[in-house]
Amino acid sequence: MTDNELVLVVPRASIMADPGWYGVTTEGLDAFEALVAREGRYVPRSEAEHDRSLKQVIPYLVLRDGEAYFLMRRTKAGGDARLHDLWSIGVGGHLNPEDGGLAGGLVREWHEEVVADFVPEFELVGLLNDDTTDVGSVHLGAVYAGNANGRPVLIRETAKLEGRFAGVDETARVREGMESWSRLVFDRLQGGPRS
Repeated sequence: MTDNELVLVVPRASIMADPGWYGVTTEGLDAFEALVAREGRYVPRSEAEHDRSLKQVIPYLVLRDGEAYFLMRRTKAGGDARLHDLWSIGVGGHLNPEDGGLAGGLVREWHEEVVADFVPEFELVGLLNDDTTDVGSVHLGAVYAGNANGRPVLIRETAKLEGRFAGVDETARVREGMESWSRLVFDRLQGGPRS
C-alpha cells in the first residue's frame, strides 16, 4: 500500500447501517452496481483504512468448474504472514481509478491472479460484510461467480499461491483453514456450514 494509492469507496450509509449485517446477503444486488457508479469516489487508501463512514469496494471472484471450486492456499512466500497457509476460494482486490469501475477491476484481478486463455462471464451473487474486525469494518465485498466450463486455469504467482479445482467435499474439509471471507462465501454458496 502506498500513501497516495487511490481506492474506490462508497458511503457506508448508502448501503447499510453501522454496524452492518454479518456475512453474505443478496439484498440490494439489483441496484448495487448502479449505486457504485453513482456514489463511488476515489480517496487515498491511507484515509479509507481508518474511516468507518466509508466502505472500500472489493470485487471478490469465486471461480467454479461445474460444482468444483478453484481452491487456493497461500504459501509462506506471500507478503502477509497473517495469511500464510490459509485457504481461499476467492480472488479480489482494491479498485483504482485506472480500472474503470467494478467490471474493469474484475478483469484486472483475473489477469493478475491466474493464467487462462479466457475471461469468464462475471455474475454478481452477493454482498459480503464483516464489521467484527477493524479491517472488515472498512471493506465491502462484491461477490462475483464465474465458471471455467472445463477450461484450464493455473495460478500466476506460484511462489505465493498454490491452486487447483477441488470438489465440494474436498473444499469443505479445509473450511476451518479458510480466510474469513472465503469461509463466509463458501457457507452461503453451499447453504450453511458443512461437517
